[in-house]
Amino acid sequence: MTIRSYAVSGMSCDHCKVAVTEEVAKVAGVSEVDAEIGFVRVRGTGVDDAAVVAAIDEAGYDAVPA
Repeated sequence: MTIRSYAVSGMSCDHCKVAVTEEVAKVAGVSEVDAEIGFVRVRGTGVDDAAVVAAIDEAGYDAVPA
């Protein structure tokens, strides 16, 4: 199991955290999502950074691996 972290800009409230968590949880290999204001930590196996960033983008926010 690996842990990956992402800096997320524009994620500033609980609604934002829920939206990001729901999208990232759909990514293949993700088993756990921990979202905080401006930051997401993902645990899983074979997690693709590009897929996680795309999921965060789908939720309406910009992200980069941290």
